[in-house]
Amino acid sequence: MTEVGERYAAYLLTAFVGLTLFGLVMVLSASSVPSVHQFGESPFYQFKRQAVWAAIGAVAFVVTSRLDYRHLRRIAGPLMGLCFVLLVVLLIPGLGITRNGSTRWLGYGPFVIQPAELAKLALIIFVADLLARRERRMDRPELTVRPVMVTVYAASALLLLQPKLGTPVILAAVAVIMLFVAGAKFRSLAAWALVSGAGVVALALATGYQRSRIDGWLNPWEHAQGVGLQAVQSQVGIASGGLFGVGLGASRAKWGFLPFAQTDFIFAIVAEEIGLIGASALIAAFVLIAWMGVKAALAAPDRFGMLLAAGITSWLLVQAFMNIGMVLGVLPITGEALPFVSAGGSSLVTALAAAGLLTSVARRART
Repeated sequence: MTEVGERYAAYLLTAFVGLTLFGLVMVLSASSVPSVHQFGESPFYQFKRQAVWAAIGAVAFVVTSRLDYRHLRRIAGPLMGLCFVLLVVLLIPGLGITRNGSTRWLGYGPFVIQPAELAKLALIIFVADLLARRERRMDRPELTVRPVMVTVYAASALLLLQPKLGTPVILAAVAVIMLFVAGAKFRSLAAWALVSGAGVVALALATGYQRSRIDGWLNPWEHAQGVGLQAVQSQVGIASGGLFGVGLGASRAKWGFLPFAQTDFIFAIVAEEIGLIGASALIAAFVLIAWMGVKAALAAPDRFGMLLAAGITSWLLVQAFMNIGMVLGVLPITGEALPFVSAGGSSLVTALAAAGLLTSVARRART
């Protein structure tokens, strides 16, 4: 541990704890009405579940922040393999849990997990280890870029069968960023990025369901009672908030107007209840994480730590950008949670575990 590292870690800890506690408050507000009307429970039903997951995530954060992150290199391959197994198990009839037309969950009763969330962290650890071991071979794309992107494509293929398009986009973006940081040739990266981008567009237009989602994004007001409902209602909620908001707990969008207000569209509730100022403060917290994550990566004592910090930071920022862009209507709806804030156990626990690893790298920053 170093003095500068402990300072970096303190900033990160403040951001992570602040976002998690803020998320609990907003989940309580956004889920109070659905808890009563959809689940027939008390207004605290979903909040209590989120609080349990937050407690589990807090334990994960403490463990990973105190862990020497370099020990993860021993399990990088097996962990990635486990994620592939879980993603395959999801596709076996009767084992995966289907909700809203997608089979993305495994578990029983109130405790279910999304293997896709674990896959994000596992991929970052796997790529960081592979590129650290092949530091002297970065001029050979067949030994660096190709195995990374093939792994991304293999995981993405299984995710698309759920179906889930947002996570493959995140995996590809994070992998390209990590390869760039590692020093991969720009020409090779550009070629894979173009192929990936073309693949995303083709997949988005491949099925009637995806095409309708794109149409709902481009022309939400023409489909305000159908696929454009969430886009329209989220923008109405944001506009209603104004500068200072309508007051914490006073959202009108959560009263059945905005579906999944406590999960995918919680940023709309934030903007409605605490206004532009509150929403800007939330974005500032992610900017702080980005700044300290970059500093931690640059000051990491070894190449694996540098790539791990870069991967985790880019993951959290790319996903936050996608979620907020989706809520604002500038990006298509992908169903990705806002890290630390949206309701969802797998997302919160995995994000906090990753946050702990980023803090672990930061604490060992070189002076």
